[in-house]
Amino acid sequence: MSSTNRQQRILEHLEAAGACSYQELAILLGVSGMTARRDVDKLAKADGVIKTLGGVQAAGAPKHFYESAMRQRLTLNAKAKNAIARAAADLIEPPQTIFLDGSTTCLALARVLAHRSERLTIVTHSAPVCMQLGRNHDDTVISLGGQYEPNSACTVGPTTEEMAKCFFVDLAFVSTKGFSPEEGTFESAVAVYRIKQIVTSQAAMVVLLVDHSKFDQRALCKVLDLSQITTVVTDAKTTDQHITALKRKGVDVLRAPSAPEPSKAQNHAT
Repeated sequence: MSSTNRQQRILEHLEAAGACSYQELAILLGVSGMTARRDVDKLAKADGVIKTLGGVQAAGAPKHFYESAMRQRLTLNAKAKNAIARAAADLIEPPQTIFLDGSTTCLALARVLAHRSERLTIVTHSAPVCMQLGRNHDDTVISLGGQYEPNSACTVGPTTEEMAKCFFVDLAFVSTKGFSPEEGTFESAVAVYRIKQIVTSQAAMVVLLVDHSKFDQRALCKVLDLSQITTVVTDAKTTDQHITALKRKGVDVLRAPSAPEPSKAQNHAT
């Protein structure tokens, strides 16, 4: 197959799938990973596709479908994420084994756990999560190896995926780019969503941490069906309609209370 034909095949595949990894492209085209990357580079230069974490996605998707850098996401809905993290921490029963993904909501959960002495075993592919949990010497932290991706601050790729297959956790905590109570979760980063699929398929329970802004949103790639999710932890701004829809489908829902506002006396004192 010529380079031109391969590139056309890539475009056709992305039109149907939305996104895929370099590894998947290599298998599809029957070529090496390097050849697949070179074909993608040519298409990207012509604005035919958009390169993502560990793969490629179709061009022309809405802006909110694309993955943003972690530092851009840290301050988005921070209060809601912190409330969700506190509620999620109460689901853990030491000495369980848990997984935390590379989301900013799971990073908030890591901050909570770093101040507790619960002798947990925690598996993650997130460097910031490892750094937070490293403050607590009572927990065992296992970092999945692989290629470090600066935009997400996570390890990604085939090595990370193979390591993920080795672990069977009690609780897998994951977040999402978009969530539909009817369809499930969606992601933009190709390399990251495969790791979530692997870990959650081997977890005794899957806990989705999702703030109100993610509901009824989609991204390029479908990741988890609702039937794969045991519990949803969300914040106080999530609508009763969404809560009811989840409960009707048999999903446990925990709505985290908002943090109390400081009193006028406290404000004056500070």
